[in-house]
Amino acid sequence: MPLCNLSLQIIPLVPEEEVYPVVDRVIELIASSNVKYTVGPMETTMEGELDQLLEIVKKAQAVCENAGAKRVLSVVKIDYGTRGVTIDEKVGKYKE
Repeated sequence: MPLCNLSLQIIPLVPEEEVYPVVDRVIELIASSNVKYTVGPMETTMEGELDQLLEIVKKAQAVCENAGAKRVLSVVKIDYGTRGVTIDEKVGKYKE
């Protein structure tokens, strides 16, 4: 299966002071998943096979629930092409 990009914005419904710590746990999950990723101010974009990335999204929901979120709002964007899609082809020219 070709590489694709998946962007995840996750908003755990927890007390305001706990939002960033919970999001940090989700980013730790992504980092430990051995996929290429880029953290942005509004979402994190990952690169990998679609099934692998969707499994990370599923696990991210559990991370939030385990942190006390009774509800989790997630926005998922997928860029999939039959020849593959990489983060570098999109933003590599902007990196220093």
